[in-house]
Amino acid sequence: MSNAVANGLAGAGGGIIAQIITYPLQTVNTRQQTERVAKKGLGGADKKALPAQTRPAAGTLLQILQVLKTEGWGGLYSGLKPSLFGTAASQGVYYYFYQVFKNRAEAIAAARKKKGRGDGTVGMFSWLVVAAIAGSLNVLLTIPIWVLVTRMQTHTQAERKIMEGKKEALLAEALERGWEESTLHDKLTELESVKPRPYGTLQAAQEVHREAGVAGFWKGIVPTLIMVCNPSIQFMIYETSLKHLRAKHSASKRGLKNVNALEVFLLGALAKLGATVSTYPLLVVKSRLQAKQEIGGNVSLRYTGTFDAIIKMIRYEGVQAFYKGMSTKIVQSVFAASVLFMIKEELVKAYMLLADKGQKVMLDLSKRSLTKI
Repeated sequence: MSNAVANGLAGAGGGIIAQIITYPLQTVNTRQQTERVAKKGLGGADKKALPAQTRPAAGTLLQILQVLKTEGWGGLYSGLKPSLFGTAASQGVYYYFYQVFKNRAEAIAAARKKKGRGDGTVGMFSWLVVAAIAGSLNVLLTIPIWVLVTRMQTHTQAERKIMEGKKEALLAEALERGWEESTLHDKLTELESVKPRPYGTLQAAQEVHREAGVAGFWKGIVPTLIMVCNPSIQFMIYETSLKHLRAKHSASKRGLKNVNALEVFLLGALAKLGATVSTYPLLVVKSRLQAKQEIGGNVSLRYTGTFDAIIKMIRYEGVQAFYKGMSTKIVQSVFAASVLFMIKEELVKAYMLLADKGQKVMLDLSKRSLTKI
């Protein structure tokens, strides 16, 4: 097994464990990103497009408790199955291609050193290019999975908004036609008695296809491709820090080049923190594009593309909309990345150790065979 395959499998395993641990935070964060609230001072027709915020937004922990109360654990883990599949596929694809291009970059750096150019190490720009290529291939191959995951995470929220819109329309109709209170009560009771339809992976896929055809599965591709710079920045920080730390270990009295699990955990946290803060607005735009567009039934809330989403978010909600839920995302992504890096490195070490032992056993067997001959 090549080191690229080993890194791919280790990345998939680490990603699955990190995803399970941090998934409730991810669900709440996606809902925070897709919640639309009108900015202060909005007037005229624009004011009708979005609900005004009448009270301060609940904190992350309180939102988790609210979801548990109204939807149970199923609400926090909605879309987990396709998410785990997506994580395994995404991390596997990413780490496989990352290792392939990393090996190539290191070989080029070594060849340059032999020719008297450079010190034989891969530079910061090269790390960015390697991570960007691997990230782009990963996005193109796995984005349909994440479109479905986003739909499933925000389905309850979207259905609630649609129901609120229907109630408002019913109240407006009652006022216009002068309905009696009993008639209005019966209509509202009838509306509330409608049970939500089952919503799983198949239903999400059918909904996406019904709305936009096959192209709907690649919604948000533009900001997602631009967001390739997130893992690029992450791995640039990680690899550069890791190289310095290994050099420091090598120069110390211990003479150790390998870093321990805690150091990898902290390096992963530092790398992900820098990448998340710098690219978060793009993540919000991506989530908005991939979520159900008929929230509230208002045409002005639907986004036709990346540019349209950015313009409408600024117009109706203000610049602060691009940073909704960022604190939740920082906690979730930094912790998930730290766990992923730590587990991945330990799995790769275990594989290399087993591979070395296997080679020694095969070598011993070969020597015994030759001795007998």
